[in-house]
Amino acid sequence: MGFVEEMKWRGLVSEYTPGLEDHLKSRTVSGYIGFDPTASSLHVGSLMQIMNLARLQRAGHRPIAVVGGGTGLIGDPSGKASERPLLTTARAEENAKAIHQQLQSFLDFDYGSSRAIFVNNGDWLNSLQFVPFLRDIGKHFSVNAMIARDSVKRRLESQDGISFTEFSYMLLQAYDFLMLHDRHGCTLQMGGSDQWGNIVSGTDLIRRIRSVQAHGLVSPLVTTASGTKFGKTEAGTIWLDKARTSPYKYFQFWLNTDDKDVIDYLKFFTWLDEKTIGELADTTKSHPEAREAQKILAGEVTKMSHGADALARAEHVSRLFFSGELSELSVAELLDVLDDAPSSEIARSEVEGGTFELAAMLHHAGIASSKGDGKRSIEGGGISLGGRKIADRDYKVAMTDSVEGKLFLLRKGKKQYHIVKIV
Repeated sequence: MGFVEEMKWRGLVSEYTPGLEDHLKSRTVSGYIGFDPTASSLHVGSLMQIMNLARLQRAGHRPIAVVGGGTGLIGDPSGKASERPLLTTARAEENAKAIHQQLQSFLDFDYGSSRAIFVNNGDWLNSLQFVPFLRDIGKHFSVNAMIARDSVKRRLESQDGISFTEFSYMLLQAYDFLMLHDRHGCTLQMGGSDQWGNIVSGTDLIRRIRSVQAHGLVSPLVTTASGTKFGKTEAGTIWLDKARTSPYKYFQFWLNTDDKDVIDYLKFFTWLDEKTIGELADTTKSHPEAREAQKILAGEVTKMSHGADALARAEHVSRLFFSGELSELSVAELLDVLDDAPSSEIARSEVEGGTFELAAMLHHAGIASSKGDGKRSIEGGGISLGGRKIADRDYKVAMTDSVEGKLFLLRKGKKQYHIVKIV
C-alpha cells in the first residue's frame, strides 16, 4: 500500500496537491512537518503529525522534523484568536533541544536512506536581512491573497486585529520550504488542514524561484465527540513528556476515549492494520461495555510514547487502584493517581503515640462534620484507611496505617478520597 493510500484509509487526508502520488512512487521523497517550540514538550495534539512523519518514513521516504526556533519567535496566527506571548531566543533553543530528544521515540534518526533529519529554522531565519528578504521573497506574495486567508480574516474581524509580526508568518513558513528544498531536496510539506494556505504558498514560491514542482498534504484537525479540544482535560494538557504527564495519566487519557472516537484514534495514532481495526470496530458495536478498543489504544500509544516498562507499570497501577488494593501503591503512585483529591496535614506527634482516633481524623479532614459523625460513618461500614475497611468506631490510628510514613489515605464510600500528609 502506498503512503497516500494508507493515509486515506486511516482518514488522515484532507487535501493534497495534484501529482503527489506519482511523485512519491517515482523516488525517495523528503517531506517535512514543523513543530512550534512553545514548550519543552510536545503534547498529544502534535501526535497525529508526528505519526504522519513516521508513516512517511516507514513508506521508505525521508522525514524532516523542523522545529521553529525562528518562526516560534513570531507566532503562527492559524487557529489563534489573539497574539501569542513571544518566546525569548534562549527559551526557544532550549525547547527545541528537548523536542528533538522527544521525537527520537517515534522517528529513526540513525540509519538508512530514509533516516530522519531534525533541523531548526532559526539556523536560517534568525540571520535574515530584512531588505534583501523583502526584495527576493516578499515580491512573490500578494497582500490581497494574504488577507483572504481564513486565519488572517478571522483576526482582522476581531477587536485586537493582527500584528504585522504574525501577518508575516506565512512568508517565513514559505521560505522554510524553500530552504529545506535547497538544503535537503525537500519536495513535500505536511501539516494540519489549517496549514493548507501556508503550505501552498511554499509550493508556489519554490515553483516561482526554482522552477520545481513541490507538494503538500494536510490532515483533518483532531476533534472529540464531546466537542472539547483534543488533548485537553479538566486537569490540563496531556503532554508527551512523562515528567509533565505521568505514564499512568497518559494511559488513562487514552483509556477514557469515547466509543464514538476510539476507532478513528486507532487509525490516527497506532500502527494497527485495517483488518485489526475493523475487528475492534465490530467489537465496540457488539460489546461496548468491554471497552476492548480503548484498552488496545491506550496500550499501543503508551508503549510507543513511553516504552513497555512504563506501560506495564501504568497498567499495574490502574489495576490496583480500581480493584481497591491501594496498600501496594507507593506514595508517588498514590499522589499521581489522586492528584485531584483534597488533602490536609497532620503533625507527626499527633499520631505517633497511637492514641489519635480515626473518627477525629475524619473530622480533621472534613470528611465528617464532627467526631461523632465520624464514628457513625465508621459503624456504617463506609470508611477505609489505607485501602482497608475499618469497622471499629473507636479505632486508633497508628503509623503502621500510613503509606511509607508520609501520608494516610482515607476513603469514604467508593470514590471520596482524602490524603492526610504527615508533617
